[in-house]
Amino acid sequence: MEKRIAVISIMIHNKDSVNAINDLLSLNSQYILSRYGLPLVEKNMSIITLIIEASTDKINSLTGKLGRLEGVYAKAFLAKQ
Repeated sequence: MEKRIAVISIMIHNKDSVNAINDLLSLNSQYILSRYGLPLVEKNMSIITLIIEASTDKINSLTGKLGRLEGVYAKAFLAKQ
């Protein structure tokens, strides 16, 4: 399957989900090219931005799993082929 470059933006409003997020990212670390985290303590949220290279199915699967966690919102933006 063809690999694509994508950016996944993750907004975290529930700190109880952080361990599950890190577990998912560790399981998919071979696809992650870059990871940037920004804690916004005063707004009671955190943002993680990932740049990944993987198949469209893998990108959508990871984004869906992240988005199903309590208080976590995830969105993928795929580069044009």
